[in-house]
Formats: sequence, C-alpha cells, structure tokens
Amino acid sequence: MPSTVAALTAESADLDALVRDLPEPEWARPTPAAGWSIAHQIAHLAWTDEVALVAATDPDGFAAQIEAALADPEHHVDRMAEEGVSAGPAALLARWREARSALAAALDGAPADTRIPWFGPPMSPRSMATARLMETWAHGQDVADALGVERTPTDRLRDVAHLGVRTRDYAYGLHGRTPPTAPFAVELDSPGGGTWTWHDDTDEVAGTVRGSALDFCLVVTQRRPVQETGLRATGEAAAWLTFAQAFAGAPKGAR
Repeated sequence: MPSTVAALTAESADLDALVRDLPEPEWARPTPAAGWSIAHQIAHLAWTDEVALVAATDPDGFAAQIEAALADPEHHVDRMAEEGVSAGPAALLARWREARSALAAALDGAPADTRIPWFGPPMSPRSMATARLMETWAHGQDVADALGVERTPTDRLRDVAHLGVRTRDYAYGLHGRTPPTAPFAVELDSPGGGTWTWHDDTDEVAGTVRGSALDFCLVVTQRRPVQETGLRATGEAAAWLTFAQAFAGAPKGAR
C-alpha cells in the first residue's frame, strides 16, 4: 500500500504548490463549486483528512462524526468548510498540512486487513488512501480551474480511474437505476503512455469507454460533462458517463 499513500502525498503536495504563495485576497476567488472559494476547497480537504484520521485511529470517536453529520445532513459539509475558511489562509494551510501528513502516516502504518469505518461501507487502508487521492485531485481541479491553471496529468490518475470504474453500480443506485449485469470495457490512454484496461477479452460487456485517463477522471469526479471531453462510449456505457461519480454522497448539482 505505500505506493497509494505516496501518490496521495504527492497529489497533496502538487495542490499545496498551487495555493501556498497566493496573496490572501486570492483565497476568496470563486471556484466551479457553487458558493465555494479556493479557501473552502482547502478547508474541506483539511476537514475530511482530519475526519479520516479519526476513523483510522479512533473508531469510537468517529461515531461522534457520524452523529454530527446525521444531525444536519444537508448543511454539515458546507458548515465545516465555512468554519475552516474563517481561520484565515495561513492557519488553514497549516491545518491541512498537519492533517494530511498525520493521515498518510496512519494509513501507511495500518495493517492491510484493517477495516476503517466511514460514512459509507468500511474501507481498507488502501481504499481510504485511494478515496482521499481522488478527492484531493478533484478539489485540486476546482482550484486549478479557478486560477486558470492547466495541470499536467500524472499516472496517479490510475487509482482515480479505478475508483471510477469500481463505483459504477453505486452511481446507478444513487440515481435510482438498475445497473447492467455485464461489465463495461474501459480502455484509457495513460498520461505516461500505454493503455489502462478494465475488462477481460473473454468478458461479455454491456458497453465500452475509450479515451484519455484525464478525461475519464474529469467525468467520474463530475468536474467535466462527458460532452466536453474526447471520451467515446458505446452501449449502456454512454448513458452511464452522464451520471457516473467516484465520490460518496449526492451528485454535484451546480458546477
């Protein structure tokens, strides 16, 4: 699992480099997420890294996080982000750095068979690292979009893409749809060259997805609509890409 934690650490460092030298007024710049500034994006990552750390190290303490979320499910995430913003950019950045470092150490040192409680099903340390990598990359995209920066994709997208494929049936259920019984064949061009493939040549498939890994990750994190990418889909996979999501919770309604 160290490779997944290392990828999470590297992804966090790349986002850190985008924001660490921003003048304070720039932290209030709006991002594509409705109502969220750059500061809100970093505050959300800091908070979720802290909550993930509690889940990984104090499962009983995590129960209090579940209770707080259930008490106000519609506004809890926004309220936590707003509280982080109120501290100011310097304190917020320090908080995020501390949280993500502690979480990486906890995940890296946890036995592989550990089950970490979460807002959805419990996860292994590697799955938690993958989920945090996906969210860090996705919120980093929001920050990059706000700043007008084009990021260079890396092969760290492999884990994000894998999560996008694995959450197919979850997305179907979230939208009240029945998933096809057969898998989709997903073939993506990796940033480093070569092809990443999710299917066996002997599998019966219900559709195909082909294109760049970057485009696929933008779609499954709902950072770009599929029609704004170069992805090519056939069969039932074409419909899936209009609502696919690799993250837990309700779909992003306003982007």
